[in-house]
Amino acid sequence: MSNKLNYILDSPPLGEDIQHQVRGMVVNTNGMPIPGVHVLIKDTQNGTFTDDNGVFTITASPSDVLIISYVGFQTAEITVGSNTKLSVVLKEDITDLGAVTVNAGYYTVKERERTGNIAKVTAQELELQPVVSPLQALQGRVAGLEVVQRTGVPGMAPTLMIRGQNSFRNGFGNNGNLPLYIVDGVPIDPNPIITGGYADLSIVTGIDPLNNISVSNIESIEILKDADATAIYGSRGANGVILVTTKRASRAATEKTSLDVSLYSGLATVSNKMELLNTEQFLEMRKEAFANDGIVTYPANAYDINGTWDQSRYTDWQDEFFGRTASVTDAQLSLSGGNEFTAFRLGGFYHMEETVFPGDFGYDRFNGSLNVNHTSKNRKLKASVLVNYGIDKNKLFQSSTFVSDALRLSPNAPALYDENGELNWENSTWNNPFAVLNRVQEINTNTLNASASVSYTIFNGLSLKLNSGYTKTDSKSLSIIPVSIYDPAIQDSRSNEADHSETVRDSWIVEPQLAYVKTLSKANFDIVFGGTLQKSNSKYLQIRSRGYAQERFIGNLSAADQVLVLNVDQREYAYSAAFGRIGFNWNQKYYLNLTARRDGSSRFGPGKQFENFGAVGLAWIFSEEGGIKKAIPFLNFGKLRGSYGTTGNDQIPDYGFYNSYQTYLGGLISTGLTNPNYAWEVNKKLEAALELGFFEDRIHMETSWYRNRSSNQLVNYPLSTVTGFPSITANLPAVIQNTGWEIVLTTQNIRQPNFNWETSFNISFPENKLVEFPNIEQSSYANRYSVGNSLNILKLYRYTGIDPETGLYQVADVNGDGLYNIDDQVVIQDRNRDYYGGIMNRLRYKGLQLNFLLEFVKQPGISNAFLNNLFPPGFGLPFTGGNVSSNVLDRWQNAGDDTNFQRYTQSFLNYTGYANARNSSFAYNDDPSFIRLKTISLSYSVPSKFIKESGLSSIVVFVHGQNLWTWTKYKGLDPQYPGGSLLPALKNITCGFRVKF
Repeated sequence: MSNKLNYILDSPPLGEDIQHQVRGMVVNTNGMPIPGVHVLIKDTQNGTFTDDNGVFTITASPSDVLIISYVGFQTAEITVGSNTKLSVVLKEDITDLGAVTVNAGYYTVKERERTGNIAKVTAQELELQPVVSPLQALQGRVAGLEVVQRTGVPGMAPTLMIRGQNSFRNGFGNNGNLPLYIVDGVPIDPNPIITGGYADLSIVTGIDPLNNISVSNIESIEILKDADATAIYGSRGANGVILVTTKRASRAATEKTSLDVSLYSGLATVSNKMELLNTEQFLEMRKEAFANDGIVTYPANAYDINGTWDQSRYTDWQDEFFGRTASVTDAQLSLSGGNEFTAFRLGGFYHMEETVFPGDFGYDRFNGSLNVNHTSKNRKLKASVLVNYGIDKNKLFQSSTFVSDALRLSPNAPALYDENGELNWENSTWNNPFAVLNRVQEINTNTLNASASVSYTIFNGLSLKLNSGYTKTDSKSLSIIPVSIYDPAIQDSRSNEADHSETVRDSWIVEPQLAYVKTLSKANFDIVFGGTLQKSNSKYLQIRSRGYAQERFIGNLSAADQVLVLNVDQREYAYSAAFGRIGFNWNQKYYLNLTARRDGSSRFGPGKQFENFGAVGLAWIFSEEGGIKKAIPFLNFGKLRGSYGTTGNDQIPDYGFYNSYQTYLGGLISTGLTNPNYAWEVNKKLEAALELGFFEDRIHMETSWYRNRSSNQLVNYPLSTVTGFPSITANLPAVIQNTGWEIVLTTQNIRQPNFNWETSFNISFPENKLVEFPNIEQSSYANRYSVGNSLNILKLYRYTGIDPETGLYQVADVNGDGLYNIDDQVVIQDRNRDYYGGIMNRLRYKGLQLNFLLEFVKQPGISNAFLNNLFPPGFGLPFTGGNVSSNVLDRWQNAGDDTNFQRYTQSFLNYTGYANARNSSFAYNDDPSFIRLKTISLSYSVPSKFIKESGLSSIVVFVHGQNLWTWTKYKGLDPQYPGGSLLPALKNITCGFRVKF
């Protein structure tokens, strides 16, 4: 593939026919020299190669064209002209799937040579996406990676899991299934940031810890999955590793400063709304419910139908609550330059996103980055410094039920505001749901991520390297709770209050390394040894202040009558390790990769703090065998690979092996029970894979099978209340298994000079199972888990249908004791996905390019009969009503009716049967699977001949859409999170441009 790109010219003018010596340097997009690049004068046999420093010299005429090529990179063609110095930046060729370079953490490896499972997502796929978190941009793009955006509120953390659930600990704030995040070599705490409010919009997910990284500043994201890829990270890699590499400065053979500017702006709305009952249908339901229950006179508090509220009024509450159109704006500017020894890149990034809620709420982020690379003249000393700093401001309001309130509210409920623009309380007949908009919450987060690297080549092939890094996150939240959020009838009994919280995390890491590369005949060795020292601190403070004389003073602690410290938590974590990797290949055909790590963690007691982990990876490129080449001439690449190894897990609270105490009323109270005997959780990973490339990689397929078994489970084991402690940290003799198949297929459908069409497809078939748990029946987990089934199960009643006489739901009393309890819950419902994946298409015609991604998921989910319905249809909730999905119109009305929806009722006497049905097999008989047009973008690169005179390098204009269309049978808000009543993912359209000077 030919691509004329990224070269810098600097020389005095020469005659057109005079040959002269041209000196150049070839680097990759990270600024690293590429040795062995072929430089050829077109239509001749005259050529040369770059040396170990990426430098070449060649004698050429001004009319000559240089073809610069290297396996795994796009070929560049450059007309020499009058230039004597060249700098060429080669981009990786994503179509040459057998040779792309991937980041494996402590080393890099060619795609064709890797023995482990490493997926790579490049800047080309990421940079135009209008998302806050880089993790959101990975949805549907990587096999084996589940990314669920549970809410459309900007800045919130998505749920992310690599190859299934390995640990029982899967709750918010106590999650043992989080992958390791590493940004530019520095580990980042993957736990979402807790903001401290008791009713936050963020309470379900927390704040994303990677919000400070602009997607447009990312060069690549690698996902490490199997033992061969993750064992070098030891205990930190038990659940996989996410490696984020930001964009770097590129060294140049000539000094030139370049400027890159991009800007996009657009609009966003909710991707879906539920179809609810209108006023006429709602009132019909309510009246029929009373009639079914034999009640003629409506209660005094049935304001919706007793005449208190206007029965002709209708409001689309979803439109009022979250129907606003939000604006999105993103701008980035980067300045780069340097010479062949020193280069810099300075960037600034701004992102603003409003919410679809009423009021002045939204998310603002500013990021700054600086990278400086230096190489000594003898090329032996190399140094690099990279700093990223981010400032986030999220202005929200405190209400964890705001979206669900919009779904339940009676369609004839009163107006939100009176004629004076004040909150309308309608004579205390309802709780005005918009009062919570005055409970403003501001979350300000500052994040610093810095890394430095120094390496020295002792002699050819042997180098010493030191990596170090520091990261700090400081997140402060202030929530104002004025008395105006309450009904005036009770305001005198309330006080102005505020919630304050602060989360501070900081961590430093130092990693010395020794690397050796050697070739002996057909044997190639790549060896790395090193160590890790890391220390992390975390602090959390939560305060409630109250008794402010005026609302304008709320939040100023000195103006409060009372200040209560609700929670203080300070933790320290120390980690150390020694690691090594020996990579060997024979004749670039047979590959062996050995990795080992010895970890030490302060989260375990004496004698338990250290553990060994390791892995072996093997690969055979069988397409290099002469017999296979002759037998299958259209097979250009074939590889068998496999791996086996162990990784650990220490994602548990600190100090669990101590008796712990905290201050209370001037004294000390015990908060933790000692257990010095628990040890490391161990994950044993096995994988086998086959890679095939046909017709010069026009078709490339990778099929992987894996089995991960996690044992010695670390849990917070529940204790009886008589002990005085809720739980104790301990090991369980349980084994959790994750198995699955992953298929990745890439095709070059059309490959012409002016027109390309590429398709990428991935699909994953995961299976999670609890394979061992001795004596589970006698444990406190007997009601939650079942051996032979997934961890993500529900034990349900067996649904037997609607009683044809009463019209009410029925479930089976299995043991016939007249009670409905766990003994009758004999149906096991697995809530995991059956399969998921994505289809990406890239079409390019000259300067015009169209990209689109379809994400698909096959999964079970809650029945449409129970969407947002905690109570039976017809059941009126005090002050709010009880609207429901319109599908309940097809309900039981007369004896003998055959329907899926029971009769309307408003009686608590009929609630038990409804609640049992919600916990029965009937509740999971629908299909919330979906196909979503996740992203689509259209861009146009203005031909260079039109901008040649302006001094610009390139101009690209583009339009991008996200979540524009979803096909599903699901009737709820968002099939991505079935059963939830949070804000669905937003759909947006943005337009913008990118200019390089």
